[in-house]
Amino acid sequence: MKESNKIAGKVAAIETMGLVDGPGIRTVVFLQGCPLRCLYCHNPEMQELESENAKEYTPSQIVDLLKRYKSYYKDSGGVTFSGGEPLVQKDFLIECLKLCKKEKIHTAVDTSGAVCDCAEILDFVDLVILDVKACTAEEFANITGGKIENLHKFLHLCMQKNKKLWIRQVVVPKVNDNKEQIKMLADFLKYIKGIEKIELLPYHTMAKEKYKKLGRNYALENVPDMDEERCKDLENELKQLLKF
Repeated sequence: MKESNKIAGKVAAIETMGLVDGPGIRTVVFLQGCPLRCLYCHNPEMQELESENAKEYTPSQIVDLLKRYKSYYKDSGGVTFSGGEPLVQKDFLIECLKLCKKEKIHTAVDTSGAVCDCAEILDFVDLVILDVKACTAEEFANITGGKIENLHKFLHLCMQKNKKLWIRQVVVPKVNDNKEQIKMLADFLKYIKGIEKIELLPYHTMAKEKYKKLGRNYALENVPDMDEERCKDLENELKQLLKF
């Protein structure tokens, strides 16, 4: 087994008082690197694994930081590893999770399921926050540039290991903001076990400035923010279809 103090992970950012990335008050650790290139990615600066803006930490350093905030976590809070795609840095992540377990810190990963070779990681995760990008192979490829097969394999692993799931999907105007798409999502989700929460998140345009700073074109340049009330209506419709 690799020693935790011999592994270094690339960390893009750390948020110490997160309130939306899992239950309770959480520390959110954003890991660098992602294999997908989503049209609406709001963290494009975290896509490449190698980045001069990322800082290196050992698992022990991460958990030492988490321990400072344990009094805020109480019974429901903890740490959420996000990104980027946290599963990209597999060895670093698993050592962090193991140390968290020793400290009795609740663990969550916020993932797209794009990396399916993660059975050992799931053994040390209390909650999976899964961002379902799309429900068909064609749409998944169009939105992310990736393959939906990895998501299917990841979900199979989650159900094998009886993982608790929070499901999320970003709703984008003229992309997936219609009843057809909601019905497809409901059909996709109805066979998945362990779902505790479902959220539809309204697309926003705040990432445009990040793309400009990076000198990159933004694929959804002319797409407006998603109406929040309309998004909530679609979420309610989805839950009704699933009897959730």
